[in-house]
Formats: sequence, structure tokens, C-alpha cells
Amino acid sequence: MIEVHELVKEFPRAGGGLLTAVNRISFSVAAGEVYGLLGPNGAGKTTTIRMLLGLLKPTRGWAAIGGFRSREAPDEVKRRVGLVAANAGVYQWLTVREMLLFFADVYGMPVLQAKEELARLSTLLGFSAFLDQHCSTLSTGQKQRVNLARALIHRPPVLLLDEPTLGLDVFGSQVVVEFLEHLRDEGKAVILCTHRLHEAERVCDRFGLMHEGNIVSEGSLAELRSRSGCESLVEMFLKLSHSGPALAPSASGGRS
Repeated sequence: MIEVHELVKEFPRAGGGLLTAVNRISFSVAAGEVYGLLGPNGAGKTTTIRMLLGLLKPTRGWAAIGGFRSREAPDEVKRRVGLVAANAGVYQWLTVREMLLFFADVYGMPVLQAKEELARLSTLLGFSAFLDQHCSTLSTGQKQRVNLARALIHRPPVLLLDEPTLGLDVFGSQVVVEFLEHLRDEGKAVILCTHRLHEAERVCDRFGLMHEGNIVSEGSLAELRSRSGCESLVEMFLKLSHSGPALAPSASGGRS
């Protein structure tokens, strides 16, 4: 469903030369699978998502969704994708109902089908009570529920989630986790980009650990544990990416 092959993105540096933001990464995601593209800020995750969507042209390599390459057929790719991003906003002066039906119309959904899908999503994500509130009145958690519904309103087979729990409290984050489990059950191919490794550990089937533009290791949690000798994703990421300790030990060895 999702294929990435030898994908490279280079940007010119202000002082000359090139910055390699994404360095020859390859992976695939099947229907009904949640793939965690994990790493710290600046690892290259968002750049990869933008190339997948056809918003950014790769320097080399290619990405495809449903058999359509992002560079050659970006419109076909966008029809098959729902995107949830941390910085996605809502239309402040529209009600939730108005905004979601507007997006359904943008994707060409028949009105009756759009209303049926809106009713299903509002029940699934628990926002029926504020369907007719203006988006400007919603809390951060409520807005994220609406953003999740916006990504699904046209029934895409592929979902891309870029830091979907950023700024959410524990309850809002739990909604996203349950949403991801539901997407798997519906047979959707999902990429979750996040630096919150403990959340990814709960929901992802396979992982690509990304560091400085490279996927330094890939596999299931069991495979990564066997390969790294570490139990948690946090521990194995630090080891596989060859990152040192964040703080140098004190002269007293940590004792006060």
C-alpha cells in the first residue's frame, strides 16, 4: 500500500554545499499495519511525509501510495491519504459539522454519504455533543478529535500521522492511541511519525528508527529487542543511533 525506495532529500546550505535531510531510506507498509517512523526532532520524519504526499520533490528515489508515485501523480496520492499533523488548524468561524462537510465536498463525496460518514465519525470519536459549536470554542483535545475526523471523512485507505499527540494531555493522547487501533482494525495502512517512543511502542506493528536522515534499524519490537539487547524503544534507539548520554556525569559521580 505504501512504498518508499531509496528516498533522498538534500537542501542547499546557506554557506554552500548540501544538507542531507533524508538519506536513501526504504520501507513499506501493508494494509492493516501501523508503522512507526520514529526519531527525535530533526530526524527527517516530516520531510519524508511531505515527499510521500507529493508536497516536496525528492532529490533521488521515489515514494508511492496505492501504486501511484508521489512525484508523477500527486493528486491521485492525495485522494488516497488522510493526514493528521500537530500544526493542522481548524476553521475558527465554521461549526464542526460545517467544516467536516466542507472537506468531504472538497474530496467529491456525495452529500448523503458525507453525512453518514460524519455521523459515524462523531460517534466513534466522541464529538457528537459539539458538532454544532464553532471550532473557535473547542479545547485542544476537542480540536484534535475533529482533525482525526477530517483525515478520515473521505474514507482514505492510508493515514499519515505526524506528531498527533503533541500538546495533548493523557486523555487526549489515549483517544489517539485508540484511534490508531481502530484504523488497524479497518485495514488501513498507517504511518505514525513521533518522537514519543513510549506511545509508539503501544500501537505500532513495525518500526523504523530514524536518526539524522537515516533509518538506523527497522523491524518489529521483538526483532529490535533481539538485535539491540534493549527492552524499551527509548533504550534501543539511543544504542542503535550511537547517541551518548544527554548529560556528562558530575565529578562526584552523581552523588550529592
